[in-house]
Amino acid sequence: MKLSLSASRRTAATGAASIVMLLTGGSIAGAAPAPGSAALAAAPDIPVANVKAHLAQLQSIATANGGNRAHGRAGYKASLDYVKAKLDAAGYTTVIQQFTSSGRTGYNLVADWPGGDTNRVVMAGSHLDSVTAGAGINDNGSGSAAVLETALAVARAGYQPTKHLRFAWWGAEELGMVGSRYYVNNLSSANRSRISGYLNFDMIGSPNPGYFVYDDDPAIEKTFKDYFAGLGVPTEIETEGDGRSDHAPFKNAGVPVGGLFSGADYVKTAAQAAKWGGTAGQAFDRCYHSSCDTTANINDTALDRNADATAYAVWTLSS
Repeated sequence: MKLSLSASRRTAATGAASIVMLLTGGSIAGAAPAPGSAALAAAPDIPVANVKAHLAQLQSIATANGGNRAHGRAGYKASLDYVKAKLDAAGYTTVIQQFTSSGRTGYNLVADWPGGDTNRVVMAGSHLDSVTAGAGINDNGSGSAAVLETALAVARAGYQPTKHLRFAWWGAEELGMVGSRYYVNNLSSANRSRISGYLNFDMIGSPNPGYFVYDDDPAIEKTFKDYFAGLGVPTEIETEGDGRSDHAPFKNAGVPVGGLFSGADYVKTAAQAAKWGGTAGQAFDRCYHSSCDTTANINDTALDRNADATAYAVWTLSS
């Protein structure tokens, strides 16, 4: 999740953007997956071990590339290449979208699952970049890994949703949602209107976690709340990151949005600790935007619940 920026700094961060490939909401080449799931099939459980394996890879990438995976740095491109290889092997149609910000080249990765009604697109996304201070494993390896594993679960299930599924990993979010805004701004109005919902996952494994649900779109909000209610886990409306992550450009363009969040540098209250556990008087993530945001900075229970909620929402909203 990005730091709050002044309007002038946000404008400066955006920089000049150059289109390499314009992504549209049109038909995707390739046959639909082989039959293997009904449209109303239940969402699978997402193995937290698989999500953590992706986080371990992102940590290794950061360690090998100056300790971070930030925009315009080798660690970011290596992270993108890792995710793309997994998706390509699983049968996705992947496209890399290139842009320029702060004098450095940035990249978005967008992956489409063949099949489904391309006039009704359900998107799930996360930002893949870290800040320069650290590896960014909770912020936002956690969301990126959960979205990746959900996409791979779609492929393993041979899922054939009624709607078309698209997954995205955004660049330069930490500079002011640059990558996601570039994507949205370069869609035609017709293609923007084809997106029936965008789900955002930014920081979902915080070490002293809360369970926060975006309240932007009622139907998406209810989907997430229903999932957590089924677990007996209370939720709160997400306010700390409101407008500070990649859902904002979609929302500003009129696309219904929603998402999950486990907390950043806000402090957990006594009431929140009473219902969620953890430590009152301590930040949800004491390593937010710091060098200690490593694989040690993850709460496995929060990561597991939020990854399963990601898949539940993708299945429910696309069926």
